[in-house]
Amino acid sequence: MAVRKKAKAGVCKAAQMRSGAQHPFGMLSGVTALGGGELEVYRQIRNAVPLLDAAIGKLVRLTGGFEVRCANPAAERGLRQFLKSVNAGRGQVGIESFLAAFLQSMLVYGRAVGEMVVGGNEIAAVLWGDVTKLYVQEGTSAMEFAFGQWQDGEVKIFPRQNLILFAAWNPDEENPYGASVFRSMPFLVDVLLKIYSTIGTNWERAGNVRYSVVYKPGDASGQIDAQERSEQIAEQWSQAMQESRHGVVRDFVAVGDVQIKVIGADGQILDSEVPVRQILEQLVAKTGLPPFLLGLNWASTERMSAQQTDLLTSELWAIRRTVEPVLLRICRLWMQLHGYAEEPEIVWDEISLQDIVEQAHAALYRAQAEKLTAEQEETT
Repeated sequence: MAVRKKAKAGVCKAAQMRSGAQHPFGMLSGVTALGGGELEVYRQIRNAVPLLDAAIGKLVRLTGGFEVRCANPAAERGLRQFLKSVNAGRGQVGIESFLAAFLQSMLVYGRAVGEMVVGGNEIAAVLWGDVTKLYVQEGTSAMEFAFGQWQDGEVKIFPRQNLILFAAWNPDEENPYGASVFRSMPFLVDVLLKIYSTIGTNWERAGNVRYSVVYKPGDASGQIDAQERSEQIAEQWSQAMQESRHGVVRDFVAVGDVQIKVIGADGQILDSEVPVRQILEQLVAKTGLPPFLLGLNWASTERMSAQQTDLLTSELWAIRRTVEPVLLRICRLWMQLHGYAEEPEIVWDEISLQDIVEQAHAALYRAQAEKLTAEQEETT
C-alpha cells in the first residue's frame, strides 16, 4: 500500500501569463518570439475559409475524451473529481474545456501553451494561454529553454517553469516549436479567395444592370432640336430608373429612333467549379479529414471510405499522443500535492467511426442516385 505523504503548505500563486500586447521586435538577448507573422496568417485563414474552420472543430471533437486510472482507488476518485470540476478560466469548468481550447491552438498555430495555477495544496485552475504572445529563451542545448512574455518593456521569463504547459504539433528542423495544420495552405487560400472575390464582383455587376440609351435624330431634325430631344430623353430615362429603385414601375416612352441596350448582357461569367474543387481537394487532404465529413459530396466508394477511416484514426491518435504528456503533468502534480506516489494513466475513449462510415455510404448512394437521375433526364 502506497504511503501518503502530506505536502507542505504553500502560498497562493497568481497566474503568470498576461494578455499584454506583443513587442514588435522578436529577438532580444537570445529571446525569440514564438508569435511570428505567420501565426496571424493562420488565424486569418481560419476566419476566411469556413471549411477549414469546420475542419479544426471536427478534429478537436473527434479526438474524443479520456479517463484516468490509478492503482490507488482513493487517488483515482479524487483525481477524476478534480478533472471534472477544475477551473479552466473564462467561465469554463473541467479539463475537457481546457483541452478543447488547447487543441485548437495547437492545430491552428502548431503550438499551444497553458498554465497550472497552484494555491496552497491544490491546483486552483488550469488555464490555456495565447501562444502568439509567447517568447522562448534557449540555452546551449535543446534541453535548455524557458518560456516568457513581454511585460513592462522587456521579456520576463516565467519564474515557475514547471507550471507551464506546452505542446508542439509536428515539429521539425525548420519549426522546432511546432508547425500549423495550415502550413503550405496560404498560397492556395489566396487563390481561392481571389476566385470567390471575382465571383462576387461578377454577380454584383450582373445583378446591377446598366443601360446604354442611344438616340439617332432624323435627317430633318436640326442640331438644336436634336440636342433638346436628347436632353429630354436622358431626363425621362433617369427619372424612370430612380423611381424603379424605390419599387415604382414607370414606362419609358420616346418618339423617334431610340435604342436601349443592356451593357455587358452578353458577357460570359467564367465557370469556377473546376478550379475551386481542385483547390478544396488539396486543402481538405491537408487536414486529414474525409471530404464528406465537411459536407462535400464528392464521389466515393466503400473501399475508399474504409481507407479514409484508417487514415483518420491514425491522425487522431497522433493528436492524442501529442497532448497526452500535458495531461499527465497535470495529473501528476495533483497527486503529488495530495501525497500520492502512484503513477496515473490516461485511457482514451475508443475511436468509433461506424457512424462516419455510414455517412459515407449514404453520401455515396445519394451521389449515385443523382447521377442516375441526370442520365435519365439527358436521354428523355
